[in-house]
Amino acid sequence: MSKLELTGTIKLIGETQTFDSGFQKREFVLTTDDQYPQDVKFEVVKEKCTELNRFKPGQKVTVAFNVRGNEYKGKYYVNLQAWMIADAKQEGNYVSDTKSQFEQPQDAEDLPF
Repeated sequence: MSKLELTGTIKLIGETQTFDSGFQKREFVLTTDDQYPQDVKFEVVKEKCTELNRFKPGQKVTVAFNVRGNEYKGKYYVNLQAWMIADAKQEGNYVSDTKSQFEQPQDAEDLPF
């Protein structure tokens, strides 16, 4: 899969949601810089939820993400899962002090066996 990125301005950052299983996710919305701006919802999961504390609405960022899809009870869902967020003003430099927390996850297709 090719690298997917969007640059825009953070519109809002939601609260961390914790589920009965202990799984955590947090959503944020990015307004694109296109001729016809779009509000695009992304999510981060697990330990990456706290990384969003470094950002605030109105901040211009670049988001690298994967498209995730699943089926539940006959309905299909698509999520955009962010794995890297960088301050766009710093020309691609990671804002996070812990770059490894936003490294791209390895897909099963990428495994050597």
